[in-house]
Amino acid sequence: MHVTKVLKTTVPALVELNVLKNLTGSAVAGDLGGFNAHAANIISAIYIATGQDPAQKIESSHCITMTEAVNNGNDLHISVTMPSIEVGTVGGGTQLASQSACLNLLGVKGANKESPGSNSQLLATVVAGSVLAGELSLMSAIAAGQLVKSHMKYNRSSRDVTKIGS
Repeated sequence: MHVTKVLKTTVPALVELNVLKNLTGSAVAGDLGGFNAHAANIISAIYIATGQDPAQKIESSHCITMTEAVNNGNDLHISVTMPSIEVGTVGGGTQLASQSACLNLLGVKGANKESPGSNSQLLATVVAGSVLAGELSLMSAIAAGQLVKSHMKYNRSSRDVTKIGS
């Protein structure tokens, strides 16, 4: 019920879309680690915001999104598997003012003296959770037919393009 009410689509539509787009589509395209809707986009945004090395997006974007109908097809189980999320909370770009503020907001700035590495682990968890949310959001928009409608509604109209060219 929540899938239909909140996401405006159905469990079977999301499961089918994942198989066709994320799994089959990625395989046909020859993808080596990106069996997902758009993990790299989410990762790029978080990496820039938190002072990570944007080049690490490549390895960190290796992600497979899986969906499964559960509870007699009434509910959706969705997961992302991301074997190599490369993040840090000290040094480099994490010292920049805006990026440092973002890390502080997340509660992961700097090293954790009592539990070394735990801030980076928590940041990696934030990345994975954000990717999961982004996958569900984009897949729902596609399955519901809302992605194209929103692009048409909020994209430049032909008269705007004409004005630019004039």
